[in-house]
Amino acid sequence: MTPDRPPIRVLVVEDDPVAADAHVLYVGRVPGFIAVGQAGTGAAARRALDRTPVDLILLDLHLPDVHGLQLARSLRAAGHQADVIAVTSARDLAVVREGVSLGVVQYVLKPFTFATLRDRLLRYADYHAAAGEASGQDEVDQALATLRTPTPPTLPKGLSAPTLQRVTAALRTTPTGLTAAGVAESVGISRITARRYLEHLVTTARATRSPQYGQVGRPELIYRWLSEEEGRGR
Repeated sequence: MTPDRPPIRVLVVEDDPVAADAHVLYVGRVPGFIAVGQAGTGAAARRALDRTPVDLILLDLHLPDVHGLQLARSLRAAGHQADVIAVTSARDLAVVREGVSLGVVQYVLKPFTFATLRDRLLRYADYHAAAGEASGQDEVDQALATLRTPTPPTLPKGLSAPTLQRVTAALRTTPTGLTAAGVAESVGISRITARRYLEHLVTTARATRSPQYGQVGRPELIYRWLSEEEGRGR
């Protein structure tokens, strides 16, 4: 997003109040985006859109009064042109195909982390910035590619993605948590290196750390992977 470009206005449609608050918080943490409202039902979403125009709807597909795709269809019929990022736990490709014709530009599968949603939003921002008349097929293809090509994550200097994946796997498969020494032994790296990766996971809100007190000496730090539910509460 360029500094002089207005923020992308997002409506969060989610019936779970805890999840809705988390999604609003997530949206607000991504530069260039602003959550302008939230709704817990399809009816509330329609009322919100009648009051406040938005650019993007973060839409849970399983609402108490209507399926998300039915809501998207009715919004199109009523003249609302906002794009949609669908949030769902369903993995039915038929639903995915149906959504494409209704303005669904991205899907986010539950449970998801802030990093996952941030990636989808940043890709959408590039797509949104390219709006306008294309000069040819190449520009059309490029605009669509911004939605489908993953944005490479930026890691601090000295950290590598393959090692981060191994550290992450070690934490995720040990619900009780691990010390830096435990991760080092599991992954095959030094304790100092393990601690750098673990601290990166804490900084990006994917893990938590807490002291473990023993009989004598200084307490050890235990690192534990954060589940999606725990992440929402942070």
